[in-house]
Amino acid sequence: MATVSYKQMALLVLLSLILTLGLGFGIPGGLNYFAAVLGFSDSSVTYGIVFVYLLVVFCVLLPPIPRGSVKVEGKAVLITGCDTGFGFALAKHLHALGFTVFAGCLFKNKNGDGAKELESIESDRMKVLQMDVRNEEEVAQAVEYVKRNLQDPEKSLWGIVNNAGIATFGEIEFTAMEKYKEAADVNLWGTVRVTKAFLPLIRRAKGRVVNMSSQAGRMCLINRSTYCITKFGVEAFSDCLRYEMHRWGVKVCIIEPGNFIAATGIFTREKVQVQADEMWNSAPDTVREDYGKAHFNRQVNMMNSFCNSGSKEMSPVINAITDALTSKYPYTRYNPVEAYWWIKMQVMTHLPAAIADRIYVY
Repeated sequence: MATVSYKQMALLVLLSLILTLGLGFGIPGGLNYFAAVLGFSDSSVTYGIVFVYLLVVFCVLLPPIPRGSVKVEGKAVLITGCDTGFGFALAKHLHALGFTVFAGCLFKNKNGDGAKELESIESDRMKVLQMDVRNEEEVAQAVEYVKRNLQDPEKSLWGIVNNAGIATFGEIEFTAMEKYKEAADVNLWGTVRVTKAFLPLIRRAKGRVVNMSSQAGRMCLINRSTYCITKFGVEAFSDCLRYEMHRWGVKVCIIEPGNFIAATGIFTREKVQVQADEMWNSAPDTVREDYGKAHFNRQVNMMNSFCNSGSKEMSPVINAITDALTSKYPYTRYNPVEAYWWIKMQVMTHLPAAIADRIYVY
């Protein structure tokens, strides 16, 4: 018997709660009225409610329908941001599956640890290249490098994974414009820049574009406006690209991880403190006076509490990206998240803002 995931259990609990509250607040009376208007009996309403509930339960518990898989042999994938985190782990994972991997590393020219470890694999299917997604020249050079090393430039580049990203924090009035521009240049414009550069190769191969977004690309978080703005942009770019690429047979997938700070180390207490000191020292006097140091320190402490939070395993995200690249019929969006974050996203994106804000913000 297939096991039920935390997300499935959360959905069933949420459904049961909504149904219980709905029945308690007189929904049956309203349904009976409309049924009478349409000429149905009262008993049909009861049967209808039970039928819909059982149908939803069945759909939630139904094991995933096999969607087929593509052959890995002879296919290549470009991944950005392979120095650490998801990109580093994904490069090794896809190589083990048989892909030819072009691992773009920001610090290859500086003998970065991630680049050196990937190069130490010493395989003709693991190719490490210097790639700063902010740099037009380096991206163009990466395109030429990939073309030279593909078995068939017309068909071999099966996928690109836009994984490179940075994360910052800070309330809006404490965040300098340079921080917004820096985050956007990597997370958003880097994704656009790399995609546009490699899209002709992907289009000819009828391949895949996999963009790393976040739950923060679907719902906003306090202290994270720089990050949320860029990830909302990635979502919009990916949707537009999916519409345009449909006629070419190119699949565009979005990965929306939840909290994987503990797994990736994207935030550490040391990084948080460095950013906090920079924000406080550079903030205008008026902002510091109005907010006060006590409030500022509470926000910093809140970020520190996140440093060791979330999943400690990268596998849910790695598996989601792998499915996006290898399934014949990949999903448009993948949500490798814990149950809490999945429920929060449903509430924040589906309920009226006044209600959602009251539950999670105020």
